[in-house]
Amino acid sequence: MCGICGWVDFERDLSDARDTAQAMTDTMACRGPDDEGLWLAPHAAIGHRRLAIIDLPGGRQPMVTDDAGREPAVLTYSGEVYNYHELRAELAARGHDFRTRSDTEVVLRAYVEWGEELAGRLNGMYAFAVWDAAREELLLVRDRMGIKPLYYYPTRHGVLFGSEPKAILANPLAQRVLDADGMRELMSFVKTPEHGVFKGMYEVRPGQIVKVGREGISKRRYWQLESREHPDDVDFTVKTVRGLLDDIVTRQLISDVPLCALLSGGLDSSAITAIAAKGLRDQGLGAIRSFSVDFAGYTEHFKPDLTRSTPDTPYVHEVAEHVGAEHIDIVLDSAELMNPVARAAVLRARDLPIGIGDMDSSLYLLFKAIRGHSTVALSGESADEVFGGYRWFHDPEAVGADTFPWFIGGLSPHTGAELLLRDDVQRVLDIPGYQDESYRQALAEVPALPGETGHERRMREVSYLHLTRFVQILLDRKDRMSMAVGLEVRVPFCDHRLVEYVFNVPWAMKTFDGREKSLLRAAAADLLPDSVLKRVKSPYPATQDPAYDQALRDEARVLIERGDPPCAQVIDLDKARAMIDRPVGETSGIGDRAALERMLQIDAWLKEYQVRLAL
Repeated sequence: MCGICGWVDFERDLSDARDTAQAMTDTMACRGPDDEGLWLAPHAAIGHRRLAIIDLPGGRQPMVTDDAGREPAVLTYSGEVYNYHELRAELAARGHDFRTRSDTEVVLRAYVEWGEELAGRLNGMYAFAVWDAAREELLLVRDRMGIKPLYYYPTRHGVLFGSEPKAILANPLAQRVLDADGMRELMSFVKTPEHGVFKGMYEVRPGQIVKVGREGISKRRYWQLESREHPDDVDFTVKTVRGLLDDIVTRQLISDVPLCALLSGGLDSSAITAIAAKGLRDQGLGAIRSFSVDFAGYTEHFKPDLTRSTPDTPYVHEVAEHVGAEHIDIVLDSAELMNPVARAAVLRARDLPIGIGDMDSSLYLLFKAIRGHSTVALSGESADEVFGGYRWFHDPEAVGADTFPWFIGGLSPHTGAELLLRDDVQRVLDIPGYQDESYRQALAEVPALPGETGHERRMREVSYLHLTRFVQILLDRKDRMSMAVGLEVRVPFCDHRLVEYVFNVPWAMKTFDGREKSLLRAAAADLLPDSVLKRVKSPYPATQDPAYDQALRDEARVLIERGDPPCAQVIDLDKARAMIDRPVGETSGIGDRAALERMLQIDAWLKEYQVRLAL
C-alpha cells in the first residue's frame, strides 16, 4: 500500500531540502511501516513510506529508471495493480527489462512506454506520482473510484503533494487555514470532488490526472461513468456479475503477506469471503481467515432500531462455518471506544474532524487487532452503492426528493456539530445552500441515454450520486482507519469493470426479485446460507451501550467547564450544555451523540493542528 509525498519547485534547488522533505515523509510512517526512501534533485524532492505486500525485497521506492541516454523518471506509488502480470508480459514483449517482481516496477515501465496514457491500462487501487526529469513535469494519478487518496497544494513556483493532508502540512509553505468553504465541506455530509478542505489544498479527483510543469497545472479525467445500452437479459446479467466477481476476487488474492477477509454477516462481505475462501482452496493455500467487530453484550442485549433489525454476530458465525473460515471476533467495550489514545489516533488518521464517533474508533481498533494477524484484508465496502442496497434507494420519498436521497432516507443532512453551531456562524455558512449547490453540480454531471426518462432516469441519477459523492465518504474512512495501523484493505466491489457494467443495468433489472441488491443476491445464491441471502441490509454496527453516551457527556462537560475552549469559535456552548443535560436513554443512539462527538473532535483538531479559522 504505502504513503507518498513530494515537493516540486521550479525556482529553487531542492537538493538541500532534505530536512523538510524528510519531515513530510515521516508523517506517512503509519501508512508504510516497513521501509522508507527519499530522492532529491534540483527541482524535485520525492518521498515514500512502504507497506511491503508484493516482492518484499525488490519493491523499494522511490523507484528510478536508469535507461541509457534518458533522464530519470522517478515513481512514488501507493496501492495495488491487479493486472500487473499481463502488463509486465506486454512490456517485456516491447523490450523492457525487469529487475524485480513488483507491480511498482510495472507501473514505472508502463509510464516510460505510454506516458500518462498508462492510467487507462491499470486495473486496481492506486495513487502515484511520477517526476519526469527530462520533461521537468510531475504527474499525479488517482484510481478510477478514488479508493486511494492523493492531495496537492499549489505553491508560487510548484506544488506539494501527499497521500494525506498531514504530509503537505509538514511543509512550512502550506498554511493551516480553514475558510468558510472548508467549514461548509466539513459540515455537509457530501464529498465535493477535488475539495481538500484546508484553504489552498486540493484532492486529485477519482479517475483524474493532474500535471504540474513550469507553465502551470493542468487536469484531465481519464475515466468517468458513461451511460450505455444494456442488451443482456436477467440470467445473462447475473452470470456476468458472478463471472466478474470471481475474476476480481481471485486477482485480489495475490499477496506475499498474510491475507484475510472482513466479515459482517451481511450479503456483501459474506459473498466476498465465500469467493475468496474458494479461491484460496483452489490454489491449495488453505482456509480464509476472517474477522468481525462486536461489542461487549451487544448481541445479548440488542434492540432493533431504525437502521438495524438484527445483530451481526450470529450471521457472521454461520457464514464462517459455511465457508470453512478461520474466524476471530474482535469484541470491544465502551471504555475502549472512549480511550483517549484511540480517539487521538483516529483524529490524526483523518487529519480533519469529520469522524463518525464510535464507528471510527471501533473500525480503527478492529483494524489494529487484525494487523496482529494479517497485512491485507478484503472488504465488502461499496456494494450498496454499486447494486442499490441502501433502504433509501427503495423509498419513494427519498428518491423523489430534490436533494441527496440519503438526507431523506435516514441520514440527517446535519453532521451533528451543525446542530451546535453558533447562530452567527450558521448564517455565514448557509450549509443548506452549500448542500443544494453540491447536489446541482452532481446532477449536471449525470450521463443519460437518449430518451431516458421517468423512474429509470431518476434511478440512474441516484446511482451516480452514490458512486461519485457518497461512496467517497466511506472509502476515505476505510483508507484512513486501515492505513493508520499499516493494514491494506482491498475493495473488490470498486473494480471499475463491475461498476461500469452494473451502472448501466436498468433499475427494474437491479430489483428483479422485488428486493435490494437483486443481482448480487442471485450471483451469490450458491455460495451462502439461506439466512444470509434473505437478511435485510444492516449497516456497520454502532454500540448501544448507554455508558458510552454518558462518557461523552462527561467529557464534553469537562471541556466546557475548563473555560474558553477553542471550539467556542464556532460552537454555541449554551446549546452544548443543554444537550449534555438531557437524560441518557436506555440504549445509546447515534443521533443523540453525534453532535457532542463532533464538538469534541473540532476542539481537539483546532488545538492539535493549530488551524486558523477565516470564516
